[in-house]
Amino acid sequence: MTDVLVRVDDRLVHGQVVVGWGRALGLRHIVLVDDAIRASPWEQDLYRMGVPSAVQIEFASVADAATAFPRWAADAAHTILLLGSVETLARLCAVAPVRRVNLGGIHQQPGRREHLPYVFLTEAEADRLRALDRAGVAISAQDVPTRRAVPIEELLA
Repeated sequence: MTDVLVRVDDRLVHGQVVVGWGRALGLRHIVLVDDAIRASPWEQDLYRMGVPSAVQIEFASVADAATAFPRWAADAAHTILLLGSVETLARLCAVAPVRRVNLGGIHQQPGRREHLPYVFLTEAEADRLRALDRAGVAISAQDVPTRRAVPIEELLA
């Protein structure tokens, strides 16, 4: 079983993911995990436009992801799961064997505090990440693969 990278980035599919992470990982497969987008063909079409033809994109609900996670982990294709929120991450971790998480872009909103220039969290989101860390999920923040990964202990210190 390979280690599927799960990335929380509220922008979902964008250049940093497709070009930056795509090149570094030899990305062949993106799974966008979002219940609302999974139910919206129109939104799926919009996200497809941002993905090169050599990369497969799949749309999954959290329930779909729980079922398909073992298949993605067993696949030789380099896969990244994109989630738009810490809430979706917590829901996914409750039903799938997520081992590592990359916090890529969680941007400013009311009630959030800056931890890094690209990671803003509410206390509830920080608490959820701490709980996932205690449960054995390796969590780090890293906007692009050429930068140092910031471990969760340092991020939330």
